[in-house]
Amino acid sequence: MENKQDDPKLKKVVDAADGLSLGISMVVAVLIGVAIGLGLKKLTGVSWTLWIGVFIGVGAAVLNVYKAYEKQKKSLDELASDPRYTHKRDLMRDDEDEDEKY
Repeated sequence: MENKQDDPKLKKVVDAADGLSLGISMVVAVLIGVAIGLGLKKLTGVSWTLWIGVFIGVGAAVLNVYKAYEKQKKSLDELASDPRYTHKRDLMRDDEDEDEKY
């Protein structure tokens, strides 16, 4: 029974860490991309290859944000279909229907 009381506290910590990890992963993705670009520059001797790595890093950061968005959207969609909240949604729809009749 103690686990049920601890679950909400742990859930808040996990959610906070998840949000923090998004910011960290964006920075790390760009840094790894810059490192790839520097490696390409050193291998080829052509300076513009650094920008290839930068674009790879920025693209990876954008992909991380998109994945986090999709995860959050899925979570909110599950919450929207929760029976505890459908009653309020149905009441709001009924109010909108009554307004349209007049």
